[in-house]
Amino acid sequence: MTTLTEADALEGLRDALGLLKDREQVAERLLDSSAKHSFDPDKELDWDAPFEDGKWFWPPELVSLYDTPMWQRMSEEQRILLSQHEAAALASLGIWFELILMQLLVRHIYDKAATSAHVRYALTEIEDECRHSKMFARLISRGETPWYPVSPAHQHLGRLFKTISTTPGSFTATLLGEEVLDWMQRLTFPDERVQPLIRGVTRIHVVEEARHVRYAREELRRQMVTAPKWSQEFTRVTSGEFARVFSKAFVNPEVYTNVGLDKREALAQVQASGHRQEIMQTGAKRLTDFLDDIGVLRGVGRRLWRSSGLLA
Repeated sequence: MTTLTEADALEGLRDALGLLKDREQVAERLLDSSAKHSFDPDKELDWDAPFEDGKWFWPPELVSLYDTPMWQRMSEEQRILLSQHEAAALASLGIWFELILMQLLVRHIYDKAATSAHVRYALTEIEDECRHSKMFARLISRGETPWYPVSPAHQHLGRLFKTISTTPGSFTATLLGEEVLDWMQRLTFPDERVQPLIRGVTRIHVVEEARHVRYAREELRRQMVTAPKWSQEFTRVTSGEFARVFSKAFVNPEVYTNVGLDKREALAQVQASGHRQEIMQTGAKRLTDFLDDIGVLRGVGRRLWRSSGLLA
Protein backbone atom coordinates (compact mmCIF):
# COMPACT_ATOMS: atom_id res chain seq x y z
CA MET A 1 0.00 0.00 0.00
CA THR A 2 1.34 3.45 -0.89
CA THR A 3 2.10 5.53 2.22
CA LEU A 4 1.05 9.16 2.55
CA THR A 5 4.67 10.26 2.19
CA GLU A 6 5.14 8.26 -1.00
CA ALA A 7 1.86 9.55 -2.40
CA ASP A 8 2.86 13.13 -1.69
CA ALA A 9 6.19 12.52 -3.39
CA LEU A 10 4.48 11.07 -6.46
CA GLU A 11 2.06 13.99 -6.61
CA GLY A 12 4.97 16.43 -6.36
CA LEU A 13 6.73 14.63 -9.17
CA ARG A 14 3.63 14.82 -11.37
CA ASP A 15 3.29 18.55 -10.62
CA ALA A 16 6.93 19.16 -11.48
CA LEU A 17 6.67 17.17 -14.69
CA GLY A 18 3.70 19.28 -15.65
CA LEU A 19 5.96 22.33 -15.69
CA LEU A 20 8.39 20.69 -18.11
CA LYS A 21 8.09 21.36 -21.81
CA ASP A 22 7.43 18.38 -24.03
CA ARG A 23 10.80 16.94 -25.04
CA GLU A 24 9.77 16.17 -28.63
CA GLN A 25 8.20 19.59 -29.19
CA VAL A 26 11.36 21.33 -27.98
CA ALA A 27 13.49 19.18 -30.27
CA GLU A 28 11.25 19.81 -33.28
CA ARG A 29 11.53 23.57 -32.78
CA LEU A 30 15.30 23.33 -32.47
CA LEU A 31 15.52 21.21 -35.61
CA ASP A 32 13.50 23.83 -37.46
CA SER A 33 15.79 26.59 -36.20
CA SER A 34 18.85 24.57 -37.21
CA ALA A 35 17.51 24.22 -40.74
CA LYS A 36 17.06 27.99 -41.01
CA HIS A 37 20.07 29.31 -39.09
CA SER A 38 23.13 27.09 -39.57
CA PHE A 39 26.40 28.21 -41.13
CA ASP A 40 29.35 26.80 -43.01
CA PRO A 41 32.33 28.74 -41.60
CA ASP A 42 34.56 27.78 -44.53
CA LYS A 43 32.20 29.63 -46.88
CA GLU A 44 30.72 32.21 -44.52
CA LEU A 45 33.98 33.84 -43.38
CA ASP A 46 36.78 35.58 -45.29
CA TRP A 47 39.76 33.58 -44.09
CA ASP A 48 42.21 35.26 -46.48
CA ALA A 49 41.59 38.86 -45.42
CA PRO A 50 44.61 40.33 -43.60
CA PHE A 51 44.30 41.24 -39.94
CA GLU A 52 43.79 44.96 -39.37
CA ASP A 53 46.51 46.92 -37.57
CA GLY A 54 45.59 48.12 -34.11
CA LYS A 55 42.54 45.89 -33.72
CA TRP A 56 42.11 43.45 -30.87
CA PHE A 57 41.61 39.71 -31.05
CA TRP A 58 39.48 39.74 -27.88
CA PRO A 59 37.88 42.73 -26.15
CA PRO A 60 40.53 44.20 -23.85
CA GLU A 61 38.21 44.12 -20.82
CA LEU A 62 38.00 40.33 -21.20
CA VAL A 63 41.77 39.79 -21.41
CA SER A 64 42.94 38.12 -18.20
CA LEU A 65 45.47 40.79 -17.17
CA TYR A 66 43.22 43.78 -17.85
CA ASP A 67 43.49 46.52 -15.21
CA THR A 68 46.35 44.83 -13.31
CA PRO A 69 49.72 46.48 -12.52
CA MET A 70 51.34 44.33 -15.21
CA TRP A 71 48.74 45.52 -17.74
CA GLN A 72 49.58 49.13 -16.92
CA ARG A 73 53.24 48.49 -17.76
CA MET A 74 52.53 46.75 -21.08
CA SER A 75 52.61 48.57 -24.40
CA GLU A 76 49.46 48.66 -26.53
CA GLU A 77 51.15 46.35 -29.01
CA GLN A 78 51.93 43.79 -26.31
CA ARG A 79 48.37 43.99 -24.95
CA ILE A 80 46.95 43.26 -28.41
CA LEU A 81 49.42 40.39 -28.83
CA LEU A 82 48.26 38.95 -25.51
CA SER A 83 44.64 39.22 -26.69
CA GLN A 84 45.60 37.24 -29.80
CA HIS A 85 47.23 34.45 -27.79
CA GLU A 86 44.36 34.35 -25.29
CA ALA A 87 41.86 34.10 -28.15
CA ALA A 88 43.86 31.12 -29.46
CA ALA A 89 43.96 29.57 -25.98
CA LEU A 90 40.18 29.95 -25.61
CA ALA A 91 39.66 28.42 -29.05
CA SER A 92 41.88 25.51 -27.97
CA LEU A 93 39.88 25.16 -24.75
CA GLY A 94 36.67 25.27 -26.78
CA ILE A 95 37.82 22.37 -28.96
CA TRP A 96 38.77 20.30 -25.91
CA PHE A 97 35.40 20.95 -24.35
CA GLU A 98 33.42 20.29 -27.53
CA LEU A 99 35.16 16.94 -28.03
CA ILE A 100 34.00 16.00 -24.53
CA LEU A 101 30.50 17.30 -25.25
CA MET A 102 30.15 15.30 -28.46
CA GLN A 103 31.06 12.10 -26.64
CA LEU A 104 28.59 12.86 -23.85
CA LEU A 105 25.82 13.47 -26.38
CA VAL A 106 26.54 10.16 -28.10
CA ARG A 107 26.33 8.42 -24.73
CA HIS A 108 23.06 10.21 -23.97
CA ILE A 109 21.32 9.00 -27.13
CA TYR A 110 22.95 5.54 -27.31
CA ASP A 111 19.89 3.63 -26.06
CA LYS A 112 17.16 6.03 -27.23
CA ALA A 113 14.94 5.73 -30.30
CA ALA A 114 16.89 7.05 -33.26
CA THR A 115 13.64 8.14 -34.90
CA SER A 116 12.77 10.59 -32.11
CA ALA A 117 13.20 14.33 -32.65
CA HIS A 118 15.20 14.44 -29.40
CA VAL A 119 17.84 12.09 -30.84
CA ARG A 120 17.78 13.73 -34.26
CA TYR A 121 18.47 17.10 -32.65
CA ALA A 122 21.36 15.64 -30.62
CA LEU A 123 22.88 14.39 -33.88
CA THR A 124 22.32 17.84 -35.39
CA GLU A 125 24.10 19.42 -32.44
CA ILE A 126 27.03 17.05 -32.90
CA GLU A 127 27.21 18.25 -36.51
CA ASP A 128 27.31 21.84 -35.24
CA GLU A 129 30.07 21.03 -32.76
CA CYS A 130 32.15 19.34 -35.45
CA ARG A 131 31.98 22.51 -37.54
CA HIS A 132 32.78 24.68 -34.52
CA SER A 133 35.84 22.62 -33.63
CA LYS A 134 37.13 22.84 -37.21
CA MET A 135 36.39 26.58 -37.23
CA PHE A 136 38.33 27.14 -34.01
CA ALA A 137 41.24 25.06 -35.29
CA ARG A 138 41.35 27.07 -38.52
CA LEU A 139 41.25 30.31 -36.53
CA ILE A 140 44.27 29.22 -34.48
CA SER A 141 46.18 28.30 -37.65
CA ARG A 142 45.18 31.55 -39.36
CA GLY A 143 46.60 33.58 -36.47
CA GLU A 144 49.87 31.61 -36.51
CA THR A 145 49.70 31.21 -32.75
CA PRO A 146 50.48 27.97 -30.91
CA TRP A 147 47.90 25.32 -30.13
CA TYR A 148 47.22 25.64 -26.39
CA PRO A 149 46.14 22.25 -24.99
CA VAL A 150 44.82 21.95 -21.45
CA SER A 151 47.21 20.48 -18.89
CA PRO A 152 47.82 16.70 -18.82
CA ALA A 153 46.00 16.56 -15.47
CA HIS A 154 42.92 18.17 -16.99
CA GLN A 155 43.13 15.86 -20.01
CA HIS A 156 42.98 12.85 -17.69
CA LEU A 157 40.17 14.38 -15.61
CA GLY A 158 38.23 14.90 -18.83
CA ARG A 159 38.64 11.22 -19.70
CA LEU A 160 37.47 10.24 -16.22
CA PHE A 161 34.48 12.58 -16.35
CA LYS A 162 33.36 11.20 -19.72
CA THR A 163 33.42 7.71 -18.21
CA ILE A 164 31.61 8.28 -14.92
CA SER A 165 29.29 11.20 -15.71
CA THR A 166 25.56 10.73 -15.26
CA THR A 167 23.12 12.28 -17.72
CA PRO A 168 22.32 15.32 -15.53
CA GLY A 169 26.03 15.71 -14.80
CA SER A 170 26.76 15.72 -18.52
CA PHE A 171 24.21 18.44 -19.23
CA THR A 172 25.42 20.55 -16.30
CA ALA A 173 28.97 20.39 -17.67
CA THR A 174 27.64 21.19 -21.14
CA LEU A 175 26.06 24.39 -19.88
CA LEU A 176 29.16 25.34 -17.91
CA GLY A 177 31.32 25.08 -21.02
CA GLU A 178 28.83 26.87 -23.24
CA GLU A 179 27.35 29.70 -21.21
CA VAL A 180 30.46 31.47 -19.85
CA LEU A 181 32.10 31.55 -23.28
CA ASP A 182 28.77 32.50 -24.84
CA TRP A 183 28.51 35.55 -22.57
CA MET A 184 31.99 36.66 -23.61
CA GLN A 185 31.29 36.07 -27.29
CA ARG A 186 28.09 38.09 -27.13
CA LEU A 187 30.27 41.03 -26.08
CA THR A 188 32.82 40.26 -28.79
CA PHE A 189 30.95 39.93 -32.09
CA PRO A 190 29.39 43.45 -32.07
CA ASP A 191 32.64 45.10 -30.82
CA GLU A 192 34.16 47.12 -33.68
CA ARG A 193 37.52 47.26 -31.87
CA VAL A 194 37.91 43.52 -32.57
CA GLN A 195 39.27 41.89 -35.74
CA PRO A 196 36.50 41.13 -38.28
CA LEU A 197 37.43 37.44 -38.50
CA ILE A 198 37.13 37.02 -34.72
CA ARG A 199 33.78 38.80 -34.77
CA GLY A 200 32.57 36.51 -37.55
CA VAL A 201 33.64 33.36 -35.69
CA THR A 202 31.96 34.47 -32.47
CA ARG A 203 28.76 35.49 -34.30
CA ILE A 204 28.38 32.02 -35.83
CA HIS A 205 29.12 30.37 -32.52
CA VAL A 206 26.64 32.51 -30.57
CA VAL A 207 23.77 31.88 -33.01
CA GLU A 208 24.25 28.12 -33.07
CA GLU A 209 25.12 27.73 -29.38
CA ALA A 210 21.82 29.36 -28.38
CA ARG A 211 20.09 26.19 -29.57
CA HIS A 212 22.53 23.98 -27.69
CA VAL A 213 21.91 25.89 -24.47
CA ARG A 214 18.13 25.55 -24.88
CA TYR A 215 18.41 21.80 -25.47
CA ALA A 216 20.71 21.29 -22.47
CA ARG A 217 18.64 23.45 -20.11
CA GLU A 218 15.37 21.70 -20.94
CA GLU A 219 16.91 18.26 -20.54
CA LEU A 220 18.76 19.13 -17.33
CA ARG A 221 15.58 20.53 -15.77
CA ARG A 222 13.85 17.26 -16.67
CA GLN A 223 16.71 15.16 -15.30
CA MET A 224 16.85 16.98 -11.96
CA VAL A 225 13.16 16.11 -11.49
CA THR A 226 13.23 12.51 -12.68
CA ALA A 227 16.73 11.25 -11.77
CA PRO A 228 17.16 9.21 -8.57
CA LYS A 229 18.41 11.09 -5.50
CA TRP A 230 21.89 9.56 -5.67
CA SER A 231 22.24 10.79 -9.26
CA GLN A 232 21.10 14.29 -8.33
CA GLU A 233 23.62 14.47 -5.49
CA PHE A 234 26.38 13.04 -7.67
CA THR A 235 25.59 15.74 -10.23
CA ARG A 236 25.95 18.45 -7.60
CA VAL A 237 29.41 17.24 -6.58
CA THR A 238 30.79 16.46 -10.06
CA SER A 239 29.50 19.73 -11.52
CA GLY A 240 31.18 21.66 -8.71
CA GLU A 241 34.47 19.88 -9.35
CA PHE A 242 34.17 20.43 -13.09
CA ALA A 243 33.56 24.14 -12.40
CA ARG A 244 36.87 24.24 -10.52
CA VAL A 245 38.69 22.55 -13.41
CA PHE A 246 37.03 24.73 -16.05
CA SER A 247 37.74 28.04 -14.28
CA LYS A 248 41.41 27.14 -13.90
CA ALA A 249 41.69 25.97 -17.51
CA PHE A 250 40.24 29.29 -18.66
CA VAL A 251 43.70 30.84 -18.38
CA ASN A 252 46.56 29.02 -20.07
CA PRO A 253 49.84 30.10 -18.40
CA GLU A 254 51.84 29.58 -21.57
CA VAL A 255 50.24 32.62 -23.21
CA TYR A 256 52.22 34.87 -20.87
CA THR A 257 55.54 33.25 -21.70
CA ASN A 258 54.81 33.48 -25.42
CA VAL A 259 54.22 37.23 -25.28
CA GLY A 260 57.33 37.89 -23.16
CA LEU A 261 55.80 38.13 -19.69
CA ASP A 262 56.76 36.46 -16.42
CA LYS A 263 54.35 33.56 -16.08
CA ARG A 264 54.34 33.37 -12.28
CA GLU A 265 53.86 37.10 -11.80
CA ALA A 266 51.08 37.19 -14.40
CA LEU A 267 49.19 34.29 -12.80
CA ALA A 268 49.50 35.88 -9.36
CA GLN A 269 48.10 39.18 -10.64
CA VAL A 270 45.21 37.47 -12.44
CA GLN A 271 44.35 35.58 -9.26
CA ALA A 272 44.38 38.81 -7.26
CA SER A 273 42.42 40.80 -9.84
CA GLY A 274 39.03 41.99 -8.66
CA HIS A 275 38.13 42.87 -12.24
CA ARG A 276 38.87 39.34 -13.44
CA GLN A 277 36.83 37.83 -10.61
CA GLU A 278 33.90 40.08 -11.51
CA ILE A 279 34.17 39.14 -15.20
CA MET A 280 34.08 35.41 -14.47
CA GLN A 281 31.21 35.64 -11.98
CA THR A 282 29.20 37.91 -14.27
CA GLY A 283 29.81 35.54 -17.18
CA ALA A 284 28.57 32.61 -15.09
CA LYS A 285 25.67 34.36 -13.33
CA ARG A 286 22.91 33.44 -15.78
CA LEU A 287 24.01 29.82 -15.49
CA THR A 288 24.44 29.76 -11.71
CA ASP A 289 21.01 31.38 -11.24
CA PHE A 290 19.50 28.61 -13.38
CA LEU A 291 21.40 25.83 -11.60
CA ASP A 292 20.36 27.26 -8.24
CA ASP A 293 16.73 27.33 -9.38
CA ILE A 294 16.69 23.64 -10.38
CA GLY A 295 18.54 22.43 -7.27
CA VAL A 296 22.09 21.79 -8.52
CA LEU A 297 23.85 24.34 -6.28
CA ARG A 298 23.39 22.66 -2.92
CA GLY A 299 25.61 21.25 -0.19
CA VAL A 300 29.14 20.22 -1.15
CA GLY A 301 28.45 21.13 -4.77
CA ARG A 302 27.72 24.74 -3.85
CA ARG A 303 30.93 24.98 -1.84
CA LEU A 304 32.90 23.64 -4.81
CA TRP A 305 31.26 26.19 -7.10
CA ARG A 306 32.25 28.97 -4.69
CA SER A 307 35.84 27.75 -4.61
CA SER A 308 35.92 27.79 -8.42
CA GLY A 309 35.46 31.56 -8.34
CA LEU A 310 32.41 31.38 -10.61
CA LEU A 311 29.85 31.81 -7.84
CA ALA A 312 29.84 34.86 -5.59
